[in-house]
Amino acid sequence: MSTAAATARPREVLADLLPASRVRDVALVLGGAALTGLAAQIAVPVPGSPVPVTGQTFAALLVGTALGASRGFAALAVYALAGLAGVPWFAHGTSGASVSFGYILGMLLASTVVGALARRGADRSVLRMAGTMLLGEAIIYAIGVPYLAYVADLSASQALAVGLTPFLIGDAVKAALAMGLLPTAWKLVDKR
Repeated sequence: MSTAAATARPREVLADLLPASRVRDVALVLGGAALTGLAAQIAVPVPGSPVPVTGQTFAALLVGTALGASRGFAALAVYALAGLAGVPWFAHGTSGASVSFGYILGMLLASTVVGALARRGADRSVLRMAGTMLLGEAIIYAIGVPYLAYVADLSASQALAVGLTPFLIGDAVKAALAMGLLPTAWKLVDKR
């Protein structure tokens, strides 16, 4: 992508391309929460781990990047609070706090951080998007793994073995998808 195209819309995220209104923002937040809940239903159990592989992390980082920090935070807050209140949209159709709830808290912070970076143009190129996704994933694990260790009474090495290591390849695939998806979306927008 050329420098001119990357700077043609400074300080915008993809959601800002829609006509501005409170209705738009509420719809985007609710849509982001629903997308995360739907993606959480793509859940594959990991042998030996209480945490499944899900599409939830991909959705959370995509929501944050596309909506920006404040709307991304709000979408993941709605997702987390509704799930705590009983909406069955955590992995495997569950709700409430579980050993994997720390990852959801991590997603809340990660969506905010990647949204702030997207507002600074981090979603415009593949290389910058790679760094943004890696940072988002690191934030999710930095909160999720210690939470898992505490709640499941695991040592740090046990928590890493069941709460981080089995997920690295899947997260690399999710990051690669985002690295292609968002810069491509901006290229399409800049061609209009």
